Amino acid sequence: MAHTSLSNISFILAPPHKQQLLELAGDSIRKGLCGETLDIRQTDYPEPLRVLRATFVTLHVDEKLRGCIGTIEARKPLVEDVASNAWGAAFRDTRFSALTWTEYERLDIHISVLSQPEPLQFSSEEELLAQLRPRVDGLIIEEGYHRGTFLPSVWEQLPTPHEFLQNLKHKAGLAPDYWSSRIRVRRYTTESIP
Repeated sequence: MAHTSLSNISFILAPPHKQQLLELAGDSIRKGLCGETLDIRQTDYPEPLRVLRATFVTLHVDEKLRGCIGTIEARKPLVEDVASNAWGAAFRDTRFSALTWTEYERLDIHISVLSQPEPLQFSSEEELLAQLRPRVDGLIIEEGYHRGTFLPSVWEQLPTPHEFLQNLKHKAGLAPDYWSSRIRVRRYTTESIP
């Protein structure tokens, strides 16, 4: 089936579509708790949910992080990416044991739909920092085999561009004060559900 790509078009989901994605994520996790995987038929969903989009699914239990898995590049239809990442956040995040039924009853699901990442142009760390938009930008940093990303929601814990970038470098396996002309940075925005 042909997929639509909306990489250069403003992408806002209607409230009923957001609700469908939240229900889909919950269904995928419930299936996983039963030892099964959710079978997705794209034709069951409206066109806006079949476009190629990258997503992250973040899980909280009692307001504490319980899992977060996502994709940076849009390679799957939105419904498939959300179902896959919800399952992964519940059962494959290596920081946590697999989610249990008891935790599922107290689970909050948050979905971030990513825009197409765009490269930033800079010749120094200072130039890069000056371009960052706190609470707006998600960042992907890459150098060689080092790679990491922070969603825009991470600005809540790391409110200054300097803190945000230092911690992102650390996440990517680089020293916080590391700098090189080979560093590549792309930024994206997210549409948050709920």
